[in-house]
Amino acid sequence: MILPKLWRKLALFLSGLFMATIIIYSSEIRGNTSMISLEFMETTSLPHGFLFENTEVGGFSGITYNTSANLYYSISDDRSQKSPARFYTLAIDSDQFTISPKQVTFLRNEHGEPFPPNTIDPESIALAPDGTLFITSEGDVKTGIAPFIAAFSRDGKWQKSLPIPAKFLPNHTSGVRNNLAFESLTITPNSEFLFTATENALLQDGPTADISTGSPCRMIKYNLASGQPTAEFLFITEPVAAPPHPTNGFQTNGLVELLAIDDTIILSLERSFSENVGNQIRIFEISLKNATDISDIFSLNTADATAIKPVGKRLIFDSQNYGFQPDNIEGFTFGAPNSNGQNTLILISDNNFSSQQTTQVVFLAIPG
Repeated sequence: MILPKLWRKLALFLSGLFMATIIIYSSEIRGNTSMISLEFMETTSLPHGFLFENTEVGGFSGITYNTSANLYYSISDDRSQKSPARFYTLAIDSDQFTISPKQVTFLRNEHGEPFPPNTIDPESIALAPDGTLFITSEGDVKTGIAPFIAAFSRDGKWQKSLPIPAKFLPNHTSGVRNNLAFESLTITPNSEFLFTATENALLQDGPTADISTGSPCRMIKYNLASGQPTAEFLFITEPVAAPPHPTNGFQTNGLVELLAIDDTIILSLERSFSENVGNQIRIFEISLKNATDISDIFSLNTADATAIKPVGKRLIFDSQNYGFQPDNIEGFTFGAPNSNGQNTLILISDNNFSSQQTTQVVFLAIPG
């Protein structure tokens, strides 16, 4: 890919700046903030075609944990094609390494009706302390279906939507790319802020990720009390992890999930896929502390690169260092402690409703 001149300059600058940011951030977290680490425990899966209450279980693109009920809610990215848009209530055991659906809940749109086919592409889900579920939809650029971030009751009823800044709305020259929009969602523990992010760059901001370059994503910070966006930050993904076979085969790497530790420290999940190679997942601890608010910048291609500091990133988990093959992991959440008293991180995959894939759950322990 031949990059526009201004983006090429920005990419080169940010590449160097990014490394410096990591060094600075690593020094900061050794001082007085979280130094989270992760240990692989086990995986389990549900097979392709698994049925529950007359629905095909699959397409899990996001997951969130209800601590009081010790249950998980996972959103299916079925576009109301196999069954109406829905999320599942799951029981997940971090000692026995099991997953079991307990309930399916169908979403209803602002008119109180099930979402018609191809009017929604649900991708992430987050539970607020008051019981509200926030859900993102990527929409569909090709058919003119806009993305959304909306609040639902736990019985699936639409409550409200959050405003999306105009620069994100697709019009074929700017805005989100098709299938690379709001894949991630998290709410801070104090319930003050909600964060979401694009999976890859806006059209006006730069390229998608490939084997040679990452992609400049935008994170949006919302004030939950007002429902208004208050800031945007630059998040640069890693390049694609491995070359595809053949070399012109499909390849992608994207920011697929966020998980807030506090207002400025967040875990991020990147999923890389290369044709005939497979998936690789990487989890980072990121810091917004020194990141520049880029909400007033319409296009990073025309921005002053020297004035932009991206979020800091520290790699804390790379699947290639462990003896398992990840499926298309797209969601994660903090889970119930295991019997050893360790907190856990639960990862879940979107099987694309493919006979070649499974719904995979990955169990990670958080020592300490």
